[in-house]
Amino acid sequence: MFTNYKNDLIKEFKNYNGGKFKKDLMAGITVTAVALPLALAFGVSCGASAGAGIITAIISGLVIGALSGGSFQISGPTGAMSAILILLGQQYGLEGIWVASLIAGLILIVAGVFKLGKVVSYIPLPVITGFTSGIALTIAIGQLDNFLGVTTKTSDSAIIKVFNFVRGPINPNMYALLIGILVVAIMILWPKKWNAKVPSSLIGLIVALIVNMLFNLPVDVIGDIPQKLILDDRLTFAGINLESIKGLVVPAISIAALAMIESLLCGEVGKKMKGESFDPNRELVAQGIGNMIIPFFGGVPATAAIARTSVAIKSGAQTRLVSIFHSIFLLISMFVLAPIMSKIPLSALAGVLMITAWRMNEWENIKYMFTKRFKGSIMKFFITMMATIVFDLTQAILIGVIFASLLFMVKISNADIFISDVDEDKLNRNISKNNTLGKTKVIYFTGPLFFGTVDKLRSEIESLEDAKVLILSMRGVPLIDITGIQALEEIMEELVSNDCRLLLCGLQEGVKDTVEKSGFKDKIGEDKIFWSAVEAINYVEDNRVAI
Repeated sequence: MFTNYKNDLIKEFKNYNGGKFKKDLMAGITVTAVALPLALAFGVSCGASAGAGIITAIISGLVIGALSGGSFQISGPTGAMSAILILLGQQYGLEGIWVASLIAGLILIVAGVFKLGKVVSYIPLPVITGFTSGIALTIAIGQLDNFLGVTTKTSDSAIIKVFNFVRGPINPNMYALLIGILVVAIMILWPKKWNAKVPSSLIGLIVALIVNMLFNLPVDVIGDIPQKLILDDRLTFAGINLESIKGLVVPAISIAALAMIESLLCGEVGKKMKGESFDPNRELVAQGIGNMIIPFFGGVPATAAIARTSVAIKSGAQTRLVSIFHSIFLLISMFVLAPIMSKIPLSALAGVLMITAWRMNEWENIKYMFTKRFKGSIMKFFITMMATIVFDLTQAILIGVIFASLLFMVKISNADIFISDVDEDKLNRNISKNNTLGKTKVIYFTGPLFFGTVDKLRSEIESLEDAKVLILSMRGVPLIDITGIQALEEIMEELVSNDCRLLLCGLQEGVKDTVEKSGFKDKIGEDKIFWSAVEAINYVEDNRVAI
């Protein structure tokens, strides 16, 4: 892995010059403008602090960006991760978030070493889309308190949070609400052509800050932002103990799973946008190392961020120096602008997150599923989305994948079976009903022969009362499992007891290997397996099987 990393770096920086350096520098500044308001917002939304959000973006940009599986990845705090961390922080506090991040980092490194980077490709698109929409809803619901300027009872899930709002009387702080609405309006109305150079989220926060400073409104603000790279509140080795590790393994798995999904999806998107290679396993190791280091600086778990990565690529990013430059500019911003940023209203950050949550939804995929009326995909989408809101995010992914697998099994269980007599025209001769060919049936089976389809095959064969030879054509069978093999053995034994023979033909390579390994080839006899139905029919004719 280190050799590949070295070779990729050599290739990446080959013919690097002043022109490319300037492009990286300018792209880094642009990404900083996007990352700064999001870092502040996600730091607060996950239950930590704005300073923790900036520290996370700085360290992840330096460490993960330098080690990344691609030249374009920009990592930092994300909305999806904040949805996990807010609940984790309520239960275990910041100490729990840090320890869980440490464990999650180790899990990610192990996943990368064992080359599990392709795992995301096995998650169906509707499940990922539903997962993303569920996270977006969770983020939006989690920001209702700050948006309205109120404090409601903490809850273990987003759905309970909604119930709390519906049940109890809510008296919003009108000043906070108006600031939140102002930021939302700015982000919606800000022209797209301007957004490419000056992000609407940054403009929204600046306007909200100016309004608050001019009128000194009675609203909650970010508060002090430490002007230091290593925060006072951070993980220390003394804070790690066996008991805390035991209780945080499951949350750590959730963090690792989310970091894996987001980072690898981001890598796939970036790879297509920039037309470059991407090493998913090295990306997992980079994410793991970064998330093990970040807690010791006082930051929160990070992942690769699609929004920031796409901005970097569209801004002309040439190499991974963009990630490093964006970290340097964030660090400068923290030291220079901390006193000013501390006065940003929390409702303004909530407004940024509300719009960010809306834009997180993969609307193109959602529109495609619904307009084309793919019922199975729509069901997967809704089940995963609701599971994300109600349960743990990792459980939501598992529920979505399990449901998708069940739908897939139901779909492929609809095997097609066609039974015919021996065709006289193909053999160019008449077939008497009193000879063996007249009592021969050809069964064409299409679909996998596994536990979901064997009963259908048995039922069709049992309906054939007068047959003396059954030729089972399996050219349309892509796979067979042990249940299918056992079913064939039982069918063969039943046919023999009824003075009927079973022949096989058209076995695909994978099916043929399974038939051989299982020993069924020896049981039925190698001379009873043929390349085609015609060969099997000729065998029946040549051997003159007695009726």
